[in-house]
Amino acid sequence: MPEVTFNGPEGRLEGRYHASKSTGAPIAVILHPHPQHGGTMNNKVVYTLFHAFAERGFSVLRFNFRGVGRSEGEFDQGQGELSDAASALDWLQTFNASERSCWVAGFSFGAWIAMQLLMRRPEIEGFVSVAPPASLFDFTFLAPCPSSGLIVHGDIDQHVPLADVNKLADKLALQRAIKVDFKTIQGADHFFNDRLDQLKATVEGYLTTAVGRQKATA
Repeated sequence: MPEVTFNGPEGRLEGRYHASKSTGAPIAVILHPHPQHGGTMNNKVVYTLFHAFAERGFSVLRFNFRGVGRSEGEFDQGQGELSDAASALDWLQTFNASERSCWVAGFSFGAWIAMQLLMRRPEIEGFVSVAPPASLFDFTFLAPCPSSGLIVHGDIDQHVPLADVNKLADKLALQRAIKVDFKTIQGADHFFNDRLDQLKATVEGYLTTAVGRQKATA
């Protein structure tokens, strides 16, 4: 899991990168929770997502947004962080020019940024959104959502009520030409304490099916 640095809009960004051994492997960028509330690329949920994608054959990158860890710059209310995510995807694509599909995943604040990146980069074919903060941030930009994906939420999330995420998932489920799966993990709080194994299994199961479906239609 080599350490990497790459250029962002406001300076160098640090990350961790896993390269798949398979030529043309799918790629994924993983985005961490809110920088002003302790969010980093080493968050346990982010780490779990990173390994779920890696173990399903992806080349995968997680990184620190500007102002976090050794990443340069300062917090920018989400706008700059979206630009950081785009730079991370650019870097990942440079080293994986023959990739067959592109994904984005995020946890909490990172899920909000991930869905915005999805709207701006048509090459992104799938997403995993963990505990999207539907009660705290505006998700109306998903009109329509351009790609199929997975939303995962804990039923005892203390920061984002399950009902708000369920409403978001129901809205996306009405859109044509895409399929958004919504999975609830029983007994999971916002940080999936004591439920990380279940989160990993849920994501890995979804990826196995979704990537297989993409291969079949390629």
